[in-house]
Amino acid sequence: MGATDKPDRVDSPGRANQRHRTRKDLLVAAARLLQGGHNPTMDDVAEAAMVSRATAYRYFPSLEALLVEAPLDGTVPTPEELFTDEPSVDPQVRLAKAEAALHDMVYRNEVQLRRMLAYSLDPAARGNSENAPPVRQNRRTTLIEAALAPARDELTDNAYANLCAAAALFFGTESMVVFRDVLPLDSERARAVKSWGLRALVRAALHESDVAR
Repeated sequence: MGATDKPDRVDSPGRANQRHRTRKDLLVAAARLLQGGHNPTMDDVAEAAMVSRATAYRYFPSLEALLVEAPLDGTVPTPEELFTDEPSVDPQVRLAKAEAALHDMVYRNEVQLRRMLAYSLDPAARGNSENAPPVRQNRRTTLIEAALAPARDELTDNAYANLCAAAALFFGTESMVVFRDVLPLDSERARAVKSWGLRALVRAALHESDVAR
């Protein structure tokens, strides 16, 4: 795609969104080809996603990195799947539900997610992360925001932003690595600790918001 493939020095929100959509399109295309029984090449995936081969390699350093992540793309529950029929508006209950769903997915797919994490860290390890395309799909933020939606008006902007960011530390592969490798704690104990921590964060954010008002 020539000059259009070169990343801007500073991404605008629209440009950042476009880059995330391009990455998502590549994952969807790869997953579709795999589900169809194909053993796709990067050219096959790029063609299916309607981007150039060079663009595909900008988002994934190798075909293996793409094919490791593609089957996992649809395994993360959507906010609609989690909360459409959820009667509770309690942010503690809803945040715990979102984390539990992602926790189960992560521990079921631990080996593959560790490989995906290694690939995502590789560009930074080689000093190639500046202005690079997104190396991960941010799936946790949409779940966190959906969980907190009914309580959004109870939180100041600052408390809400801090809560979303802090809660993200309890979600996903990195959290599993800390609990499994560093502490170490098994899946059940890790789940209990994360639930405790998320409840504490919600209470702190609500208290801060009450004081600010």
